[in-house]
Amino acid sequence: MIQNTNHVSCAAFQAQLADLIGSGESIAGNPHIQSCENCRALMADLETIAGAVRELFPLAEPADALWEQIESAIEHEQITPSQG
Repeated sequence: MIQNTNHVSCAAFQAQLADLIGSGESIAGNPHIQSCENCRALMADLETIAGAVRELFPLAEPADALWEQIESAIEHEQITPSQG
């Protein structure tokens, strides 16, 4: 659960950071970020790291044949369950 961030400590804000990022909402307008230079710097560092990761590991959609192979393997497993 994301708490009201108007008057929270840096530790409390950072403890909720994953939830804030995961919510998809813009963190730039968060009252704590607007008033705390340290947490703004932390967010800038995290954004830099995230950008570097996206460059190193760009998202690529798997080929349609992959999904067909997965589906076929699941169907085969349901028909002839392996005995282990």
